[in-house]
Amino acid sequence: MQFEQRILVVGGTSGFGMEITRQALQHGARVHIIGRTTAHVAVAVKKLGAPDRLMGTALEAQNKEQLTAFFESNAGFDHVISMLGGAMGGGFLDNSVAAIRQTVEAKFFANLQLAQIASRHLNQHGSLIFTSGAGGRPDNASGAIIGNQAINTMVAGLAVELAPNYRVNAVAPTWTPTGLWRQLSAEQLATQTAEVSDGNPLKRVATPAEVATAYLYLMQNQFVTGQVLHVDGGVELA
Repeated sequence: MQFEQRILVVGGTSGFGMEITRQALQHGARVHIIGRTTAHVAVAVKKLGAPDRLMGTALEAQNKEQLTAFFESNAGFDHVISMLGGAMGGGFLDNSVAAIRQTVEAKFFANLQLAQIASRHLNQHGSLIFTSGAGGRPDNASGAIIGNQAINTMVAGLAVELAPNYRVNAVAPTWTPTGLWRQLSAEQLATQTAEVSDGNPLKRVATPAEVATAYLYLMQNQFVTGQVLHVDGGVELA
């Protein structure tokens, strides 16, 4: 299905973000990606090809001034996709308050700030799509669980606040082998993959391509808002 729309992917230089960009380009979209460094953006743009429909900007997406300046100097977008946020291991007692607060800041408040700024630069009937998460438990992913739950609540609120002109949704993947886990050794990656596979009914992990299709669906279906689409192999059923 081809759709000629203008899409912004915040965090589009690797992992899910790069795969979303790849698939959106294949569907005929014009895409602008944001990455942290000029080098990362340049490598991603070269790797993805399509120079006539792909642009990239390096900035700190959690910096309010940089983010505001970016939107003010760029035309409106039909869809803004956010990959902001990270992972966290450990429970509430074996992490510091500062570490938990930092994770919540990165997962929730960074996305809230993006929503407040980006929502003023959406084209009519556009959408915001955030990245939440599935799997994990409060005792082994404390701050990340709080951040994900906060994103889900924010999506429900924003969907009402921005209706009927705009839509707001999120995708909640479970653990998937992407560049986010580049610090793991090959042995650690294999162990983690096996553990995650064993913990869901489908007995495998997702591919980045499978997760990316959920974002494409939420862009294309104009009658979906306020939803968190789980792409997790049924992990919460196991």
